[in-house]
Amino acid sequence: MKVLVVNCGSSSLKYQLIDMETEEVMAKGYLEKIGLPDSFLTHTVNGEKHKIEKKIANHEEGIALVIEQLLDKDYGVIKDLKEIDAVGHRVVHGGEKFSGSVVITDEVEETIKECIPLAPLHNPAGIIGIEACKKALPGVPMVGVFDTAFHQTLPEKAYMYAIPYEYYEKYGIRKYGFHGTSHRFVSKRVAEIMNKPIEDLKIIACHLGQGASLCAIDGGKSIETTMGLTPLAGVPMGSRSGDIDPSIVTFLMKNENLSCDEMDKILNKKSGKLGLSGVSIDDRDIEAAAKEGNKRAQLAIDNFNYQVAGFIGKLAAQMKGVDVITFAGGIGENGIDARKGICEYLGFMGITIDDEKNNCRGKEVEISSDDSKVKVYVVPTNEELMIARDTRDLVTK
Repeated sequence: MKVLVVNCGSSSLKYQLIDMETEEVMAKGYLEKIGLPDSFLTHTVNGEKHKIEKKIANHEEGIALVIEQLLDKDYGVIKDLKEIDAVGHRVVHGGEKFSGSVVITDEVEETIKECIPLAPLHNPAGIIGIEACKKALPGVPMVGVFDTAFHQTLPEKAYMYAIPYEYYEKYGIRKYGFHGTSHRFVSKRVAEIMNKPIEDLKIIACHLGQGASLCAIDGGKSIETTMGLTPLAGVPMGSRSGDIDPSIVTFLMKNENLSCDEMDKILNKKSGKLGLSGVSIDDRDIEAAAKEGNKRAQLAIDNFNYQVAGFIGKLAAQMKGVDVITFAGGIGENGIDARKGICEYLGFMGITIDDEKNNCRGKEVEISSDDSKVKVYVVPTNEELMIARDTRDLVTK
C-alpha cells in the first residue's frame, strides 16, 4: 500500500509518498511560494534533489506538479496514479469535534471549515489541499489527521481559561494544543525504545523548533500541553512570543496606536528569539552571533532554555511525576547546547546528562547518564509516518 502524505500551508505544500509495506519514503518534496512568480519545488528521490522552478498559481496546480514528478520518466517512483492507494492530510485544527484521525467525507470537510475562526491561516490551506487532491485523484480515499486531536484527552481543569465562561460557550475559547501528531509519535517511539508499555510511563515530550511546545503524556494520553487556543502560547519560539502578561497587549495597542492585526503580527512574526536577539529566527544564526559576543543573541538562548526548563518542572508537577523526557524538532534533535542548557536546570529532579552521549545530532539516543533518576532521550519526530499509519489503518478497516 502506498500513501501520499500532504501538508498544505498558506503558500506552501510538503509531501511524502510512503510505501507502507516497508514504511520507506519513496519520494518527498517541498513546494514553496505558491501564488508568487518565483515559486519552486524541491523534489527528492533516493537523496537526490531535483529543483523545478515554475510559476504555480494555486494549490491545485501545485498538486498537479507533484504528481508530474512522481510519474516522471527519469526519476519518478510510480508508473500509474492507481498506485496511490490513499492520501493522508495534515489538518491543524479540529476544535472539539475530532479526538482522532478520520476518513474525510463532505461532512468532515464542513466541520473543518467550521473551525476556520480558530485557525484562520492554517485550516483554509488544509481544505484547499483536500479539494486539490480530490480533483487530481478522484475516488482515492483521504484521511484527515489533526494537530489538536491528541490533546482532546486534556481534563477540563487543564483546558479551561479563567475568563468569563460565556466566551467558551460562545466562541469555544479554551486550550486546544498543537503538535499532537509529533507528541503522539515520539511518546509511542520512546516507549518502544525503553521496551516498556506506554501505559506505565509518564513522559514529557519537548517538540522544539521554530514552533515549540511541550506535552505531559501520562499512560499514552495528553494531560497538559503548553500551546493554547493558538500556537502562540507557551515557550518563546523563533518569532512567537510564547506566554506573556496579557496586559502587555492592551498597553502596546494603546501606547503605539496599534490595530488588532498589527498587534497580532508583532506577537507572531516579530517576537520570540527574533525579537530578543534582533538577529534571526534561526537558532544557528543566533548561536553564531552569541559566540561572537552578541549579548542579545545570548539572552535569547538563555531565555529559551530557562523557559523550557520551567515548563518541564510545571508539567512534572501537574502529572505528579515524570519517568522520561524526550527532545524532538529542529532544536530538540540537533541542539546539543540547548539540550544541555535546559537539563542543567533540572538537577533537583535527579536529572544528569552525559556530555558524550549528548554530543550527537538527529538520531535516536539516550543522553542521560546511567545514574539519572529521569531518563532523557533524543527521539527524532516523524509526523508524516504517523499520518501515513493512521491513513493506512482507517482505509483498510
